[in-house]
Amino acid sequence: MKPTNTSDPTHFHKVVDCQYACPAHTPVPEYIRLILARRYTDSYMVNWEANVFPGVLGRVCDRPCEPACRRQRVEEKPVAICRLKRVAADNKEDIKERLPLIPEQKNGKKIALLGAGPASLTVARDLMPLGYDCTIFDRDGLGGGMMRTQIPSFRLPLDTLNSEVDTVLDFGVETRFGQELTSMQAILDEDFDAVVVGTGAPSGRPLQMDGLEEAGDHVQIGINWLAGVTFEHVKEAPKRVVVLGGGNTAMDCTRTARRLGAHDVKAIVRSSYDEMKSSEWEREDAMAENVEILPNHTPLRYVVEDGKFIGVEFDRVETHWEKGKRKLISTGEDPVLVECDLVLVAIGQDASFPWIEGKLGIDFDDWGMPVLNKDTLQSTNEKVFFAGDAAFGPENIITAVAHGHIAAASIDRMLSDDKELSDVPFGEYDMTSQKMGIHEWSYQSSVSNDPRNTVPVMNLEEALQDLSKEVELGFDEKLALKEAARCLSCDVQTVFTAERCIECVACEDICPMDCINFTDNGDEDDLRTRLRVPAPDNPRDLYVSGELKSKQVMVKDEDVCLHCGLCAERCPTGAWDMQKFLFKATQVEVA
Repeated sequence: MKPTNTSDPTHFHKVVDCQYACPAHTPVPEYIRLILARRYTDSYMVNWEANVFPGVLGRVCDRPCEPACRRQRVEEKPVAICRLKRVAADNKEDIKERLPLIPEQKNGKKIALLGAGPASLTVARDLMPLGYDCTIFDRDGLGGGMMRTQIPSFRLPLDTLNSEVDTVLDFGVETRFGQELTSMQAILDEDFDAVVVGTGAPSGRPLQMDGLEEAGDHVQIGINWLAGVTFEHVKEAPKRVVVLGGGNTAMDCTRTARRLGAHDVKAIVRSSYDEMKSSEWEREDAMAENVEILPNHTPLRYVVEDGKFIGVEFDRVETHWEKGKRKLISTGEDPVLVECDLVLVAIGQDASFPWIEGKLGIDFDDWGMPVLNKDTLQSTNEKVFFAGDAAFGPENIITAVAHGHIAAASIDRMLSDDKELSDVPFGEYDMTSQKMGIHEWSYQSSVSNDPRNTVPVMNLEEALQDLSKEVELGFDEKLALKEAARCLSCDVQTVFTAERCIECVACEDICPMDCINFTDNGDEDDLRTRLRVPAPDNPRDLYVSGELKSKQVMVKDEDVCLHCGLCAERCPTGAWDMQKFLFKATQVEVA
């Protein structure tokens, strides 16, 4: 194998699995270390620069970072990365003096942001400090988009949401709220220099079955019903509620219905339990509130007898896989009737653009989604960009934030005389040695053996009495520090300098994970079989040195390294060093 090109930051970036998995590339180990040092405001600002809504995401993020967490090499459960983000948000001091300054002298460029959700707010956060004028349009009277209309307040308190949305709006963003978008042409006629479409995926998919028309208001679209609850148009639920769908929105519908008076609440899905689209913790939270989940049931029809709505009839199915495709095969049993008073349909959402005229040069694909440059999010009309769910379909808040950063950076390059739109930056990074002495590091290198700490929750009976009471109480400081100590500081990299190595193999001897190897070189498939802990099918990169004096090479399996620093402590020549790789993906400097 060729030596690893450590001058290319990609290798070390991929080693920080949690940050690499985060769409916005939040520097997870960095902010967790700051929590461990009780520097909560500093931790919050590290988060804020990357993900804009730390208090929101510390409660409702889909947590793509946690399945990637290297802690699972040591034990079953990852670090509670998401809930530690909330710790920083809940314990921060006033941040007003630490926010970027908004220049009084503007640069003359005007940006229209359609939709007031996380994507548009992120664009405003990035561009306002650079002197752009940003105007946000939204049909609702308040900002936040789906964060406000689709996430119940028992998961996301309104004061948390309002605070972080207002942080951006208070930069001087012009708001045109309470206005329905009816024409893209009208927006372009206002001579904006760029337009970002961040209108989300506002259309819930209906489930067309026999009996739908007769069922009337007994069948409703889940996201519309949740919005009705948010704006207090819906204040109670009937006793028996069936939710069709297995995603996170479906789980929110079930838990909201429980708080509005429903006693018998079921989430019914076609798939098996393990194949449900909702996050595991979302399902567990729903079941803890006595929501019943019925998998492997395909809906057949809405049942109405003598003009009275009865419920939904289902076919029991089994999942079969053929050539990588799932097929639901009926078990042949009699149909199952589930009686209920209300059906909430939460089987998916779609982006919808009926207000974009066809003559504007904005191309759409066969599925009605915009044709975009994936690196810049620019549409086929050079002035128009798409971000969030409006770009590629329903995802999550953190993906919308990542899109907002990309769109903002793309617009800045497009409208700057000295920049090229196609010149997409990698991001900024630096490598800093953590050495403080012969055997001391400026990070906690010892590995905690504590299992994952459980977030305390409110008493169930009390929680179900009030729709606005936040169920999760969050970590107190003692639990927060214990949980933060579980982080393995994967961003502190083991950096090897072959010219200093005398091949004493002391590092190989002391490594607790047997991930350091001195061996003959070879092709990758062969080399992987000759490691001290063979890794023949592991897709993760190896760290391979140049040729040593013995003609062997040092090969390190990055997949199982604990970043404990013992190799660097044991090395008599300083061939190993522990260097913090701090990567910032935010493409517009705001601080």
